[in-house]
Amino acid sequence: MRWFVSLLLITLLGLVQGLSSTGSRLLVVIEESSEKAQYSTFWDDLEGKSNNCRGYKLTFESPKNDKLSLFQHGERAFDHILLLPPKSKGTSFYTITGDVDLPSSGLGPALTPKLLLQFINQNGNILLTLSSDSPTPTSISSLLLELDIHLPPDRDSLVVDHFNYDTASASEKHDVLLLPQGSRIRSDVRNYFGGDGTIAFPRAVAQELGNSSPLLAPILRAKSTAYSYNPKDEAEVVEDPFAVGEQISLVSSMQARNSARFTVFGSAEALENKWFDRKVKSVDGRDSKTANREFAKQITAWTFMEVGVLKVGRVEHHLSSITGDAPGNDSVAQLGYLNPTIYRVKNDVTFNIEISEYSYDQLTPLKVDASDALQLEFTMLSPYHRLDLVSISQTPNSTVFSRTFKLPDQHGIFSFRVNHKRPFLTNVDVKREVTVRHFAHDEWPRSWEISAGWVWIAGVWITIAGWVAFVGIWLWSEPAYEQSKGKKMQ
Repeated sequence: MRWFVSLLLITLLGLVQGLSSTGSRLLVVIEESSEKAQYSTFWDDLEGKSNNCRGYKLTFESPKNDKLSLFQHGERAFDHILLLPPKSKGTSFYTITGDVDLPSSGLGPALTPKLLLQFINQNGNILLTLSSDSPTPTSISSLLLELDIHLPPDRDSLVVDHFNYDTASASEKHDVLLLPQGSRIRSDVRNYFGGDGTIAFPRAVAQELGNSSPLLAPILRAKSTAYSYNPKDEAEVVEDPFAVGEQISLVSSMQARNSARFTVFGSAEALENKWFDRKVKSVDGRDSKTANREFAKQITAWTFMEVGVLKVGRVEHHLSSITGDAPGNDSVAQLGYLNPTIYRVKNDVTFNIEISEYSYDQLTPLKVDASDALQLEFTMLSPYHRLDLVSISQTPNSTVFSRTFKLPDQHGIFSFRVNHKRPFLTNVDVKREVTVRHFAHDEWPRSWEISAGWVWIAGVWITIAGWVAFVGIWLWSEPAYEQSKGKKMQ
């Protein structure tokens, strides 16, 4: 009952505050107020004026505003940040080192890399947009390097593709890329950015993701014929491009260990009104309308935690017994109380966990792809068991996963742990500690219950019987002695 009430409260809270599961306060950092009109459709979609459901509260600020602060009384003043490319160089301020006052361009003292990282550490989400028309500030480059995202050393570089471009608007420069909406990066990874439309990506900035961080994932890659190019370079041949083909990530994501999200959008111009539902023409002459508006909704929905948010409900474990041949969990019967603190080695135990997925405006049952698995670890220093959890029931808002298994023949302090981390899904790390004791002296099976011990029991009793027989024979077989007839000598 309490779980149902909490789900109802969360749902009502989401309807009041907007679709985001973490809040509706969105800071938009834009340098010139005159630029706001170029993104008016995008703002309307975020505020919910067009579809009347998203409900973000937008606050527009200039990076030059000295009174701008991301925190108030030690807490986040905003839930999300949207950074648009600055046009000017700005003033000097403390960079990510926090020690030396170095000249850096762009975002001002309230948006240093150190403060932005602190915002992420306090569960804030950031959408960063780039543009080849605006050189990337060195502070942003420093921030991205901290996250293992690399930008071209030439700050005026853009991505061109001579085989996949809009012939209507970029017939000469080939810098307006035409790309299909994102596809799965792996078979076991959920795709929140798919569709059948075409995305127009004008004057994009290339990004290259490091291979060492499991927190990074590409959302949109360039085609194999694309490359990064500096238009100021007058050479006819690019000898050493920054990145080529699918090495180029146009939209990149980073989900921190606390599940805060950071997205780098390589073309701010793709969010402008003129590229929403615009007609484009590919090299092969096919006309189509852009899906930029839908793609922008998908990107902001994921970044601002409207989708891909997992919530854990009830977590239970109990002693169990297998009652018969019934299929699935129907053959498992509960013994004793829920969530005991101590078990015995070789007990049969059942573990249940209830998980929901937040999707736009409601909690839905979590569905695990057939090529993936939600796993339970029973671990001490290392896992003694790693088992796939099985869905046994569903409610309108959640899925209950369960697994029954036998505890190992090892006593100590163990943990039930569900550690589920996948790209584009918030992390689930649930841990419940229990004690596993050894057998008590009166819990061991008696010797006559062990068929393999019957030989030894028989041997003991045969030895005893043989010894008794020997003693009896020895006692009753004493020889008879005759009385002496001679006289006694003095």
